[in-house]
Amino acid sequence: MTTMSAPQPGFAGVAEGRPFTVDDLEAMPDDGHRYELIDGVLIVTPAPGWYHQESSGALFVQLRIACTPEFRVLSAPFGVRTSVRNELQPDILVARYVDLTPKNLPIAPALAVEVLSPSTALNDLNNKKAAYERMGTASYWVLDPDLPGRLTVFELDARGRYVEVASVCGDEKFTTERPFPITIVPARLLDGLRP
Repeated sequence: MTTMSAPQPGFAGVAEGRPFTVDDLEAMPDDGHRYELIDGVLIVTPAPGWYHQESSGALFVQLRIACTPEFRVLSAPFGVRTSVRNELQPDILVARYVDLTPKNLPIAPALAVEVLSPSTALNDLNNKKAAYERMGTASYWVLDPDLPGRLTVFELDARGRYVEVASVCGDEKFTTERPFPITIVPARLLDGLRP
């Protein structure tokens, strides 16, 4: 992961001496990296690896199957653009159908999921978690795809702060009603890594 608050060589069309905005994201190259903004700071992450994609895809399918009609489940890249200086692209998001636009989600999702990679773990567990909390994302899940797999679940409390409500590993089950009823077993999200 790389963070930049000033443009680097090769980023044509990006103004110098100010925070990045969502308009600057349009000038970013289509190079396989993910470009996100938190408070005007550009976050650049490389394309994810196999473990990340396998577990993210499996979780996406489970969420999509369980999804109720009022919600939609989307995978990255799809922007959560809550201001001109903030656009995140969670690995998976769940949003109310009525809140989505063809281009992005302009308000907090009901659920944001980040799948850890060695290059993104620190950012996912700190900066992105804090950003989702500030925007009011009701549930934030962090999936660690290292065997045997771990799912950590945070939910907003009455003060609008994240509290850890579950951490399950391997064959342990996590069952929730938010944003809709579903049971997740981390080890099953990694079945595709085995022959």
